[in-house]
Amino acid sequence: MSKISKLKLDSMDYAISKWMYSYGKPILRFSLAIIFIWFGYLKVILDSPAQELVANTVYWLDPEVFIPILGIWEMLIGIFLCFRLTIRLAILLLVLQMPGTFLPLVILPEVCFVKFPLILSMEGQYIIKNLVLISAGIVIGGTLREKEMISKKYTSADAG
Repeated sequence: MSKISKLKLDSMDYAISKWMYSYGKPILRFSLAIIFIWFGYLKVILDSPAQELVANTVYWLDPEVFIPILGIWEMLIGIFLCFRLTIRLAILLLVLQMPGTFLPLVILPEVCFVKFPLILSMEGQYIIKNLVLISAGIVIGGTLREKEMISKKYTSADAG
């Protein structure tokens, strides 16, 4: 590869990386908001594919009351993610909600696993994907003091 081609490739790589750096976190935030609003709305109208799983997991509460309340909770997470001033509240609601999403792995392992511990059912996969939602929440939460971190030249390597 010629030196000119390498420079063009490097320039293009830089431009793409710069775009991703500039827009990646806002896109992640609004994508997460859409997911929570959409999934929450389906619970509010009692038309969620997760409805039976939730009802069987939290069997001690009336599903016709609990599932819509959970849906409103999820919609609030999504709505709060849309506004910079309420991101901390969204993260708080997310932190309080997410542990419950893993309950079926303990309470209903026969539903979550085809073959324990590695072969997940569709329901199990639906639950495990929440690791990505948690990670996205962590990244979004980290943006709240990003300017301060950059000004102090804090890097992820400093975390340990």
